[in-house]
Amino acid sequence: MDGLSASKMLQIRKVAMVRKLLYVVAPNPFKTMFLKKTSLLAVSGVCAFFASCANQKPAEDTLSKTEETYRNPYEPGSYDHFKAEKNYPKTYNVWTNTQLLPNTDQSNAQLRISLAKQRAFLMNGEEVVMDYPISSGTKSRPTPAGEYRILEKIVDKSSNSYGKILDAEGEVVNSNADVKNDPIPEGGKFVGAPMKYWMRLTWDGIGHHIGNVPRYPASHACIRGPRKVMPVIYSKLAVGTRVVIE
Repeated sequence: MDGLSASKMLQIRKVAMVRKLLYVVAPNPFKTMFLKKTSLLAVSGVCAFFASCANQKPAEDTLSKTEETYRNPYEPGSYDHFKAEKNYPKTYNVWTNTQLLPNTDQSNAQLRISLAKQRAFLMNGEEVVMDYPISSGTKSRPTPAGEYRILEKIVDKSSNSYGKILDAEGEVVNSNADVKNDPIPEGGKFVGAPMKYWMRLTWDGIGHHIGNVPRYPASHACIRGPRKVMPVIYSKLAVGTRVVIE
């Protein structure tokens, strides 16, 4: 026994343990047969079984979107499929529930806006009707989270605060002007930035309207929406409609 290696001794102990277990659970007539058939092969087979279970990889649809082998597991065209795409929520794409949209109107619609995802959701009850990209306020002029009601709707609206300043000849001298802080040259004028399909959320100037929608916060606290989407959203929401920003 002194000449046996440590690994050999460990194998012998494992065999002894398996034989003891089999002897306890086996009926009397079969104990001798169980003992004779117990071997190192049985032990190694049990170990291999547990090792194979421990090394199994997760199903492909549980892989991270960053994995090269990731495949969208959901049915194409479904909302789950849209959200499971690799470029969501950064995508410029819009998802629409074409069956529910005609049944969504000012009597049953509400709006949810996610600052983290930079996306907005037209809702009918708990169902998403449209999921579209937005651009909210920058860090210096953040869009405040909270629950709001639409206070005013104007199709053809221009900003009273932000826009461009022209000189007396009509040339642009400041394309990103704040009328409260930037001087207007003699004979010049301020032209407010267009904010079509305006839906006011606060009386201090925050609303939802058409605007440039980079995939990051870029506005002066308003929530900008895509040109092709906003007329639809505008038509589905009424003064008094609930809007949640989170």
